[in-house]
Amino acid sequence: MIVEYIRYRIPAEASEEFEAAYGRAARSLAEAPQCVDYELTRCVDEPVCYVLRITWTSAEDHLKGFRAGALFPAFLKEIRPYVEQIEEMRHYEQTPVRGVGGSVPSLHEWAGGTEALERLTDRFYELVKADDVVGPLFAHMDPAHPRFVAMWLAEVFGGPARYTGERGGYPHMLGMHRGRAISERQRRRWVSLLADAADEVGLPDDPEFRAAFMGYIEWGTRLALANSQPGASPVEQAPVPRWGWGVAPPYQG
Repeated sequence: MIVEYIRYRIPAEASEEFEAAYGRAARSLAEAPQCVDYELTRCVDEPVCYVLRITWTSAEDHLKGFRAGALFPAFLKEIRPYVEQIEEMRHYEQTPVRGVGGSVPSLHEWAGGTEALERLTDRFYELVKADDVVGPLFAHMDPAHPRFVAMWLAEVFGGPARYTGERGGYPHMLGMHRGRAISERQRRRWVSLLADAADEVGLPDDPEFRAAFMGYIEWGTRLALANSQPGASPVEQAPVPRWGWGVAPPYQG
């Protein structure tokens, strides 16, 4: 992906119509398959200054795809009166330096920390061992397995990176699933039992947390199912995923 920044200096008397024009122009961005997202911001310290940020799938997709496509004329029609007010229009590459600030608690913190996740996995594997569908997959489970899974979840949800440091990270977890030939019925039962365990041990039940929590469980179990099949060719090297409030982190090679 590539990020385009367009900086404008718009006189105060034209600001209202400028924002309205971009509101109309944004309809073209919203429909464009080359556009990932966009945002128009106004400077608080110097209100005549605006910055439009557009994330494109690539610079080429922007310049040769969007600009040469059917949506561009309508976009240009709306913003043409303000082209002369552009002070900068450049593409920027993203760097690895990015993250979330401390004002937003991690899912790990919201859940109650590693201790809460250990209570979850202890109860969950009690349910698993007694279950006739998913239980056979764990017939010879290491007694420490629930603690290791809690360690994995803690790292995924923004807690300490102990699974990477002590257990080998993603490659080790991948090895735990290879050749298991997990069935869809077993995957679904795994998800259902984990949701039951979360209720039983009192994990937060607010919709925002549970949506993010179960979103990861759904995503992760589907990945595990695919990686467990005979002949699967999974990604071999990747970081432990970091899961936030409603954002799925794609693996990057």
